[in-house]
Amino acid sequence: MTEQMFETVLVANRGEIAVRVIRTLRSMGVRSVAVYSDADADARHVREADTAVRIGPAAASESYLSVERLLEAAARTGARAVHPGYGFLAENAGFARACAEAGLVFIGPPADAISLMGDKIRAKETVRAAGVPVVPGSSGSGLTDAQLADAAREIGTPVLLKPSAGGGGKGMRLVRDAAKLADEIAAARREARASFGDDTLLVERWIDRPRHIEIQVLADGHGGVVHLGERECSLQRRHQKIIEEAPSVLLDEETRAAMGEAAVQAARSCGYRGAGTVEFIVPGNDPSSYYFMEMNTRLQVEHPVTELVTGLDLVEWQLRVAAGEPLPFGQEDIRLTGHAVEARVCAEDPARGFLPSGGTVLRLREPQGAGVRTDSGLSEGTEVGSLYDPMLSKVIAYGPDRATALRKLRAALAETVTLGVQTNAGFLRRLLAHPAVAGGDMDTGLVEREVDGLVPDEVPAEAYAAAALLRQARLAPAGGSGWADPFDTADGWRLGGSRAWTAHHLRVAGRDPVTVRVRSTPDGGTELLLPGSGTPLRGSAGPVGGERFTLALDGVTHSFATAADGTWLGRDGDAWHVRDHDPVAASLTRAGQAGADSLTAPMPGTVTVVKVAVGDEVSAGQSLLVVEAMKMEHVISAPHAGTVTELDVAPGTTVAMDQVLAVIAPVTEETA
Repeated sequence: MTEQMFETVLVANRGEIAVRVIRTLRSMGVRSVAVYSDADADARHVREADTAVRIGPAAASESYLSVERLLEAAARTGARAVHPGYGFLAENAGFARACAEAGLVFIGPPADAISLMGDKIRAKETVRAAGVPVVPGSSGSGLTDAQLADAAREIGTPVLLKPSAGGGGKGMRLVRDAAKLADEIAAARREARASFGDDTLLVERWIDRPRHIEIQVLADGHGGVVHLGERECSLQRRHQKIIEEAPSVLLDEETRAAMGEAAVQAARSCGYRGAGTVEFIVPGNDPSSYYFMEMNTRLQVEHPVTELVTGLDLVEWQLRVAAGEPLPFGQEDIRLTGHAVEARVCAEDPARGFLPSGGTVLRLREPQGAGVRTDSGLSEGTEVGSLYDPMLSKVIAYGPDRATALRKLRAALAETVTLGVQTNAGFLRRLLAHPAVAGGDMDTGLVEREVDGLVPDEVPAEAYAAAALLRQARLAPAGGSGWADPFDTADGWRLGGSRAWTAHHLRVAGRDPVTVRVRSTPDGGTELLLPGSGTPLRGSAGPVGGERFTLALDGVTHSFATAADGTWLGRDGDAWHVRDHDPVAASLTRAGQAGADSLTAPMPGTVTVVKVAVGDEVSAGQSLLVVEAMKMEHVISAPHAGTVTELDVAPGTTVAMDQVLAVIAPVTEETA
C-alpha cells in the first residue's frame, strides 16, 4: 500500500455491495464508514463497518440519494474518499463533482466521463468516432414522442426504447407493434423519469436472439488501460440480468481480443479512469459482428466472476487507481483461468409473475467456500421491504471448467435458504439446469420463452406434509417421560374404533388454503392424507425444531429448513410461507376483495398513475392504474367492461399486497 492510500473511506450505498466494499477496505487496513436510512438502522452493512452514520428517513430521496447528507457524513467522520458502489448515485456526475468540490476523492471515473457515457446518445457518437461499431438507431438528443415514433418506423420494428440516462434495464421497452409506440414511449418516459430523473429516450434496432457480452476495463490516471476479458450476460428477464458468467462460451480468442481492444478504445475516448464496463450486443449466429450498446461507469453487479477468473480484487484496484497508483500490469499480463458463474438472488415470487416480495428473514443459510462465494447484505432479522432494489445477494461458483462451475452453483443455490422472504433461488437453479443453458446456446430472450416451464405451478406435496407434521408435533403435551393422559395426545387415539384423523388447515402465502389430515398408526408410524390424494401416505419428520430437519414421505427423504415455530419451510432453494388457516380471516379477505369485480394490488408498493375516476366507463383490458415497487411497474387493467364504482387510491398512495384499489361493476343486460 502506498503512502497516498486513504485512511478512511465512506461507502455511499447499502446492502450487499456495501458489505462487499467494506470487506476489501478491511483487508487493506482502511477504515470504513457506512451510511444508513431509518429502514437500515440494524442492517448488516451498518454492523460490519467501522463507523456508521444515519443520513435520513427510509425514502431513498431523503437518504441514499441526498448528496448534501452524504457529504455531511463524510465531513463528520473524516473520510477522504467516497465509494459509491452501484445504483443510487454511482453514475451521477453531479455527485462526483460535489465530492471533488468538498475535497473528497470520488472512487470512480472523472465526472466528465460519467456525464458523457451516461448520455447514451453522446456515448454512441463518441465511440463511433473512435472506431467502435454501434447499434443502428436514432440520432440526436431531446427527441419528442413523435420524433421517436418516426425514428422507430424508419428503423423498422422491432425496436428497443432506452432511457438515455441510467441503466440496469430500467425503462427499456421492446416494441414489436408500431401501433403501440405511443403507449410504450409514454411508459418508458415515466419509468425513466422515476428511476433516473431524466426521461430522455433513444430508439435502437432490436436484434433478434442477441447475446449480451460485456468487457471489463481498468484504467489508471497515467494512461494505462487494460481489459480483463468478457462476461456473458445473456440470461435476462425483462432486460434485467439474472445469471452472468466469465468467460463466454461464444467467443474465440480472436473475437475476444478484438472486442477487448474495442472496449479499451471506448474507455480511452472518454478519458476513463477506474473500473468500468463496455457492453456489446452480439448476434448469436455471428459473434464477429458486435455492436457497442453502452458503457457503465461504475463497478458492475457481476464483477465477482471477473475477479475469480483473473485473481484480481476490482474494489482494491478501484481504490489504488483513485489514490493515484499506476497499473503495474499490462494487457499481456492478464490471464483468464477457469470459469465462474453468478446468480442474483432477488426478493420476488416467481409463482406470482415475479412480483416483488418482502418480509422478515427468519432463517438464513448462505453457502461459502470450496469454490463458492456469496456476496450478501442479509442477516437473520433483516426486514426486506419495497423501498429499495429487490436484489438481496449474489451466489457465485468457480471451477476449472464451465460444467463444474454450473454444477457447483446449482448445488449452492439448493443450499441457499432465505426463510421469511420469497426469493427466486429455486427458479435460478432450474434455469441453470435447462439444456440450452448447460449447452451454452443462450440469448437474451431465452428466459422469457422458457419461463413457464421453470416456475412450478403447485406447491410440492412434501411442503404441506412437512408443515402438517410440524403442526402435529407442536400439539404434543409438554413434559418428559412417564405416564401421559391419552386424551392429551394428538395421535387420534380414542376408545373403540380406529384412530381418528387430526385436520391441519394450512395455507401458503398467496394461495388457497388446504387441509392435511394426520393420524398415528398402531405400529407407531404416521399417515398423512394430502389434498387430492385418495390414499394415505406414510411420513415422518425429525428432528423437529431448530434450523434443519428431514421429512420422509412415502419412501423419499427431503431436507428442509424451518423457523423455530415451524411456520416457514424451504427446500432446495425454494421457500414457502405455510401458516395455520384462519377461516374467519380468510372470509374477511375474500369479502374485502369483492370477487372478480375488484382490482387489487399485486404487490406492496406505491400507486404512481391513476387514469380513471369514479363513474368512468372502461373497456376490458383497459389500463387503469400503475403500481410501482422496487423500481418495477405493474399495470392494473380492467378485468371486464364496466363502470368504476369505487376508487380507493390516488397517485402516491402506499398499498399493501392484495389491497383493494378499485371496483369495476360489469356491464349487464340491464345496464347495457
